[in-house]
Amino acid sequence: MNPPISLESADSISPLVVALVEDDRLLREEIEVHLTAHGFQVHAANSAMGLDDLTARVAFNLYLIDLNLPGENGLSLCRRVRASRPDAGIVIMTARVALNDRIAGYKQGGADFYLTKPVSPDELVLVLLNLGRRLNQAQTTKAWSLSLRDRTLLEPNQSQKLRLTSKEKTILLALIQAKDNTLESGVLCDLFTEENDDSSMSKHALEEMIARLRKKFKSVQAEGDEPAIKSVWGVGYQLCVRIHFVH
Repeated sequence: MNPPISLESADSISPLVVALVEDDRLLREEIEVHLTAHGFQVHAANSAMGLDDLTARVAFNLYLIDLNLPGENGLSLCRRVRASRPDAGIVIMTARVALNDRIAGYKQGGADFYLTKPVSPDELVLVLLNLGRRLNQAQTTKAWSLSLRDRTLLEPNQSQKLRLTSKEKTILLALIQAKDNTLESGVLCDLFTEENDDSSMSKHALEEMIARLRKKFKSVQAEGDEPAIKSVWGVGYQLCVRIHFVH
């Protein structure tokens, strides 16, 4: 790819975190280098499964997805991302140029942009910057704000701030990006499995952590507000308030 030209940096609006899903290793590395040079934070994967591993721990603003992926195809992945993250930006980047593929990308995949390869590196930067700016402007005051850096949660009226533990932040991050904001208890427990250790958090420990997190929410919620996290019988837990990320 060409060396960076003088374009507006992603830092000028807010740090934008991009999930890059591309199975061509050389192209994936070139895109990652180019976007990083323009201030984006890029996390790359070569498949839908690889992205699933990332989303449990990384909060993404934008998704850059190829359609021809091994295993689950890109269109199916876009559809899943849109269902779980209606507020995120999705850009399809593919060699498929047929009109019916474009229509499917927008209609079925919920993409914001459909770019055909080869894509100009600088056009890609501008597309992501403009999409990121539009998403930032669309954020409403009715949502909670989760600061990943400070591990704080600002309530919608922006008058009170909650401090979170590292594990509480991880739980919220996973629920925010899950389909229907719902995850099984076992999946949440597995988030805390240590490397080289097959044991995970017990369900009892998870219940206690969820209870503490609910109590924090309740301390700043108005009387009669719906609980921020509810139990789903036979499944696990569901996040019931809207939260957006502040990196």
